[in-house]
Amino acid sequence: MRISAFLDYRFPAPADVMVQVEAATLADQRVRDASLDTGETPVLARIAALEGVGERIWLRPADRLTLRYAATVEVARGRPDYRARAAVPLPRLPAEAVPYLNESRYCPSNRLDAFATERFGALTGGAKVAAMAEWIAAHFTYAAGISDAGTTALDSLALRSGVCRDYAHVLIALARAAEIPARIASAYAPHVEPQDFHAVAEVYLEGGWHLVDPTGMARANEMALIGVGRDATDISFLTAYGTAELIDQRVTVE
Repeated sequence: MRISAFLDYRFPAPADVMVQVEAATLADQRVRDASLDTGETPVLARIAALEGVGERIWLRPADRLTLRYAATVEVARGRPDYRARAAVPLPRLPAEAVPYLNESRYCPSNRLDAFATERFGALTGGAKVAAMAEWIAAHFTYAAGISDAGTTALDSLALRSGVCRDYAHVLIALARAAEIPARIASAYAPHVEPQDFHAVAEVYLEGGWHLVDPTGMARANEMALIGVGRDATDISFLTAYGTAELIDQRVTVE
């Protein structure tokens, strides 16, 4: 898989910026021929991202940031049928999965208990997650400009529309409401339309974490993971601690 990403932002005043755009090096994902060009803005520091998946980079552009990233990624991840996997009893969950039972900024799962029980209460484990993903795909319309930085899973559920992060937030919130650990993952994937950074869900079932894309555009064995976290707050490709103006952004995955 060949990946390229281009970001161009203007800053009215110098600001600290954290970016996470590089594909992660993982046991089932090998990164080759990677290059990162931040133009006139030097890299100040690199830090580990959440759960050790990928890295975050600190920059401080004076007035403009032009960033180019390119890499070849070999994905050796299989595509196991998560639908047949059982849920892990709560006392047997590993420590890393427990925090992802809890609600977060964009995934107020505690308010979806009744909805999740009514719609999906007869199912368990991966079959329940699959039913949730299929329900979202059938009832939502993929549309840009409907949501913004403040849109939560509850908002998306009411609107029945949004983009990949909104779809992922709804699935994550529903899974957590059903006591299945769920988190968000950012990725590059070849069949995303329109092509961009992509967000999917990961659920913890028998055998570990399983990638699920409720938009239906990306498959687990065709995704190059960038990072994971509680919700979109943790996987943002660019977080500016100051004012930032988008000039151009392009992502290509082949």
